[in-house]
Amino acid sequence: MDNKSKWIKAIRPKTLTGALAPVLIGGMLALHDVGDSFHWLPFILCVAFALVMQIDANLANDYYDYLKGSDDEERLGPKRAVASGWITPQAMKRALWIVTVIACLIGLPLAYLGGWWLIGIGIACVVFCFLYSTLFSYIAMGDLLVLIFFGIVPVGFTYYLQTGEWTLPVTLCAIANGLVTDNLLIVNNYRDIDQDRKHNKRTLVVLIGRQSAFWLYVALGVIAVILSIIALYLLGCSIWMPLLGVYLGIHFLTAARMHRRIGRDLNLTLAETARNILIFALILCLVIGLI
Repeated sequence: MDNKSKWIKAIRPKTLTGALAPVLIGGMLALHDVGDSFHWLPFILCVAFALVMQIDANLANDYYDYLKGSDDEERLGPKRAVASGWITPQAMKRALWIVTVIACLIGLPLAYLGGWWLIGIGIACVVFCFLYSTLFSYIAMGDLLVLIFFGIVPVGFTYYLQTGEWTLPVTLCAIANGLVTDNLLIVNNYRDIDQDRKHNKRTLVVLIGRQSAFWLYVALGVIAVILSIIALYLLGCSIWMPLLGVYLGIHFLTAARMHRRIGRDLNLTLAETARNILIFALILCLVIGLI
């Protein structure tokens, strides 16, 4: 494997849909409300910041799980770069610093455009990016961070940078996307439940058990659709709401496959769930655009 391929695997491109989806939703909500006053520069910067922060989180997870010994030879998920010996710990640590600096440089213009107090939000994104891998994923707090930093923060602040406001429909859509994205973490921890118990990694799935985690996976998709329908109703939409049923059908199909799979086969469910996040965002954006 060449050096480029090693870093691409470490970045985990399939997970980037989780970073892109909320910015698309926030941007479409803003476009709906401001129309021709929509500014593309802050939107593009939001997309770039979200993608770079996701890469940063992936590299941090790779590096710190290696240090904690969580990624051993029994790992069921995709191989990790440092634990597999593809990338040295020193090189990964250096890459973490570089990517973090890039994210901060992207975030500074957003603070200039939306108010310098937004630097605090950027700092929180960076801090919790590292706290997720070093602490919160080990004490069943990872799901809450996903809801906040893959739902509320990116949807809400992408919208805020365009409008200077924060509305109830925006909050509902933000929570909905956070719940859909959290399913990616649930599948990952559902697959790794035995290994996580072995390493004393107390994820939410470890606490509630595999069966309850499966039904939580199903429920989060349903709740996300319900919240989205309420948001669309508040925005004045009714006729196009049934399009969300397309996502719901795909979600149920993925859940059915998840229930039949074990071990490494659940990596297929992980990829399908990442795809479903983007499908949800695109359908929601389409419906908002049709209002």
